[in-house]
Amino acid sequence: MASSETASQYLGEMASTQELIVTAIERFQAEVPALAPLKLVFELELRGRGDVQMFRVELPGPKISKTASTEDARVTLEIVRSDFNRLAEEGTVADYRAAYDAGHIKVTGDSGIQKLIAQVIERHEQRARTKKVHR
Repeated sequence: MASSETASQYLGEMASTQELIVTAIERFQAEVPALAPLKLVFELELRGRGDVQMFRVELPGPKISKTASTEDARVTLEIVRSDFNRLAEEGTVADYRAAYDAGHIKVTGDSGIQKLIAQVIERHEQRARTKKVHR
């Protein structure tokens, strides 16, 4: 097993939920580096078949803990578990936006934080479109 592999990856098992959250954050921040220094605590609600898992996620870090409720969360993200798994492993910012626009991701909480993140993503998408035009 290579040192960068986790035991679950080596054994061919699905990554743990916390590993998937880290993967999702790292992939998102790699695509939109301006969000990397953002200090934020948010609640992630993953809905499965008859099951809801709640996680407290603190950025930067990320620091992730499983919790029933997060008092200090500024924003709550709600997403179906299967959609989250797919996005975490292979989703781009455009995929997250499409999922949000289609109602697959719901965001509640501090509207100022929501607007800030939306503006940073919009600027990222504008730069990406500009690069495509100039190629």
